[in-house]
Amino acid sequence: MTVNSDDSWFVYLLLCADGSFYTGVTTGLERRIRQHNGEIVGGANYTRARRPVALAWYEVCIDRSVAQQREYSVRRLSRREKQRLAAKAAVVNDGER
Repeated sequence: MTVNSDDSWFVYLLLCADGSFYTGVTTGLERRIRQHNGEIVGGANYTRARRPVALAWYEVCIDRSVAQQREYSVRRLSRREKQRLAAKAAVVNDGER
């Protein structure tokens, strides 16, 4: 995964070790996942107790405002809808290989 850009924002969905989901926004996706997993300083308190985490889905947004709006809508999804989002992403990623 080489998904980092100074001018793009990402909305992401993590699958935590306990099976829960965590949603966030960032400009550096790889760095942020490493932070959530405790490899480097940073990360959310929520994921700190639920490591390891894995990237389940992400979406590129044009700016922070759009990313935060999308994050809000993803957070409001039901667990089942988040699972569908993650499953769709897995199918797309498998198709790219």
